[in-house]
Amino acid sequence: MRILDAPIESISWPELCLAAGLILVALGISSWQRLGLARPLAIGALRGAVQLLLVGYVLVYIFALDRWYLVVAALVLMVLTATKAAVDRQAASDRRRLLGITGAALFLGAGLTLAYVGAAVVRAEPWYNPRYLIPLFGMIVGNAMNAAALAAERLSGEMAARQAEIEAYLALGASPRAASHAAVRAALRAALIPTASGLAVVGIVSLPGMMTGQILAGASPVGAVRYQIVVVFMLAAASAATAALVALWYRRLFFTEAEQLRIPEVRAASGSTRS
Repeated sequence: MRILDAPIESISWPELCLAAGLILVALGISSWQRLGLARPLAIGALRGAVQLLLVGYVLVYIFALDRWYLVVAALVLMVLTATKAAVDRQAASDRRRLLGITGAALFLGAGLTLAYVGAAVVRAEPWYNPRYLIPLFGMIVGNAMNAAALAAERLSGEMAARQAEIEAYLALGASPRAASHAAVRAALRAALIPTASGLAVVGIVSLPGMMTGQILAGASPVGAVRYQIVVVFMLAAASAATAALVALWYRRLFFTEAEQLRIPEVRAASGSTRS
């Protein structure tokens, strides 16, 4: 147990600069294979480092003030940013309505999951304790964002690919809900496959970030494992709920008030259009 009692090794600024050299591996492979990703990788690495450093200083400020409204404002900002990032990955022309759908789904799916974990599992005191809420919500909303983007993207593709099938169901008197049921199921399955795969290998193939961070901070591996189990469960719940809400609400945009199929046009940036 002397290993757990040893002081935590901090990373100095020179050591952080040395770690930045690791990005040269990705840049080298991109240049070697002429992937054209050297510039995006370099910009992304710089942008990510700056964002993380800024977040670190902002969190120090929030933790020091210990005000509930600052914590809530940070959570709302995270939802808004995740909503925009998820919708920006879509090719649909009706992005404004999709923006509202994704934002509401993230707010409900991620927010209710955080509320349940905070009230029934972690039981943080006070309820707005930023040490717990902000890191947990960051993980929740990040995974829910990916699930929402996958669900919307796959549903759009399934509705277009199954256009003849759906119109046949509608012609036979089926409701839009019944006619699009197979497309919704396919979209949800695609959105949740990464979650299911991650659950199957966690702890064996990979040691997740929260567990690794707690161990590095000196926590007992058993205690870190308990927190990580909570994390993987809450991520699965938030991803499933958010994907389901997005798929079910987004489906309505593919039908007119007269219950006729309407395939939205794809943005010009995607290189094709549908009518």
